Amino acid sequence: MRIGISTSLKHDTPREWADKMSALGCRSVVFPVDYTAPDSLIADYVQEAKRCDLRIAEVGIWKNVFAIDKTERQQARQRALAQLRLADEIEADCAVNVAGTWGGPIWDGGYAQNYGKEAWEKIVAYIQDLIDTVKPKRTTYSIEAMPWMYPTGPDEYVKMIEQVDREEFSCHLDVVNMINCPERYFFSGDFLDEVFDKMGGYVKSCHLKDIRLRDELTFQLQEVACGEGTLDIGKYMSLAHKCDPDMPMIIEHLNTDEEYENSLRFVKEIMAERDIK
Repeated sequence: MRIGISTSLKHDTPREWADKMSALGCRSVVFPVDYTAPDSLIADYVQEAKRCDLRIAEVGIWKNVFAIDKTERQQARQRALAQLRLADEIEADCAVNVAGTWGGPIWDGGYAQNYGKEAWEKIVAYIQDLIDTVKPKRTTYSIEAMPWMYPTGPDEYVKMIEQVDREEFSCHLDVVNMINCPERYFFSGDFLDEVFDKMGGYVKSCHLKDIRLRDELTFQLQEVACGEGTLDIGKYMSLAHKCDPDMPMIIEHLNTDEEYENSLRFVKEIMAERDIK
């Protein structure tokens, strides 16, 4: 298994970045610069990642390709094209984004317009067009599931993969984002089994975090660091490892380098307990 963190840590050079990641025990990374970086800098990061056996798990897009504002939408789509090309150039496992929304101003927000036939068909058509335009050979494009945006669970994700019908469309798995109702929360172990039973063959990389129920009305779920919630992190990692012994799992959404380092230590303890290499 290739554990990593989504932060690039404080560093001054690509070599320092790679050495710091390796010293922490990371074996996968999120690429630390985007397509606007100089070609020479991109090449240096790739070279240093190879030197330290750091697998480039993902290239982030993280923009709303269906934004209401025309300029924002065009810029988001240009970034998606360029980031997918970058991912292909550097042989990342995937370039990843959310599906997008035209329901309101929040780029990844929950709106009624995120659901229904029109939303589904627009998402599928956009993914097909993006892949057909870039024609990636060494990477894949993937969508991160969201609690309030297609795909919200394994059945929708598999259906989307089948309807997009492109080998270059894969799954970037964020299980916590799919836990969006009491059933999935209280029976998250069963949900983990369902996710990997249905989606395991499509998964290229995973995000690693935890979730807990807040003690107030109404039903409110909170994303937290690994070990601070109720998700069986060991089971999640074991299922991912069974799916692919070299699976990248990226710890994300923490605030400081120290928090990432602490979370990484916790995860490595779980790996040792489960004999996950």
